[in-house]
Amino acid sequence: MSRPELRVDTDRFRSNIRAVRDRIDPSELMIVLKDDAYGHGLRWAVEAAKGRGVEWYGAYDVRSGVETRRVLGDTGRIFAWATSTDDEVDEALRARIDLGVGSAEYLARITAVAERLGVRARIHLKIDTGLHRNGLLPDEWDRAIDDVRAGEAAGHLQLVGIWSHLAEASDGEDDEAQGVFLDAVRVAEQSGTTPEALHLTASAASWWRPELRGSVSRIGAFCYGVRSADGPDLAGVTPVAELTATVVDIVDGNAVVGIGAFDGIPSTLAGARVGTPAGACELLRIDSTTSVVEGWPGMQLDDSVWIFGAGEHGESSATSLAERIDTVGEEILTRLTARVRRVSTP
Repeated sequence: MSRPELRVDTDRFRSNIRAVRDRIDPSELMIVLKDDAYGHGLRWAVEAAKGRGVEWYGAYDVRSGVETRRVLGDTGRIFAWATSTDDEVDEALRARIDLGVGSAEYLARITAVAERLGVRARIHLKIDTGLHRNGLLPDEWDRAIDDVRAGEAAGHLQLVGIWSHLAEASDGEDDEAQGVFLDAVRVAEQSGTTPEALHLTASAASWWRPELRGSVSRIGAFCYGVRSADGPDLAGVTPVAELTATVVDIVDGNAVVGIGAFDGIPSTLAGARVGTPAGACELLRIDSTTSVVEGWPGMQLDDSVWIFGAGEHGESSATSLAERIDTVGEEILTRLTARVRRVSTP
């Protein structure tokens, strides 16, 4: 039985990058690579983005950052914001990775590692603007800036960025968060130069709220064509990945395709529309290793069926399917990636 294939389209990815850059200009794109580039493959994504001239890469954790550095070589800037062990900090500094810092304890550990290695750690200090996902509280900020400036004077630190996360619960709350963020930037400016990378917004806020963007915008899902759950389609952005399976049997006029629940397809997706050579057809049933799709005129063994993709054959996007099971598009894609053979196209 032929295995399902997750195909990633490099041209679509590069086109999405261009559309995102046009949208957020003059803010600079930081392409986010968490969860193996949202299930598309980190190495593939970095190579493609590098070919498009992307300079900033958001790796999330040090392990992914080191892999990104292997692909980039001496070019590009890499930002890893997950709080890490001292050994990981050591590895990050040797690989010239910028580190996100959201606590005084982590700042002290990074400073100690940098002093031991005899290098300057490039850091992005995080202010908690209300989401409470890590970050220094406003009443901790002045002391942290003093510690950073002391580390800079000693040759151990370089403050290259200030950043935060938005809750994106409402425009009003995000406006208040921006006020906290800008206050933090002003405090930093009073004791030294303005950091080059000021980044507050991720995909949705970067796209829809231009007044919130900083000098850098962290964008992951939108670059891969994964829109916000329950959100509108994005002009110029299409899904990069498509999941296909082949017809392995024809029973009672319907197509049996070689993908099922054991491949990560939830049974709750029964009733969704999938793509076929004749257009959209209903996914009737999902079994353990196969699924049954409504038949179409002229169907044959080994025909392709598109479980999700860009819609060229009538299929839904990964996000649309994910909305049927009350989750987010990148999660279903990540889960499926571990179980199917991934193929990239130029």
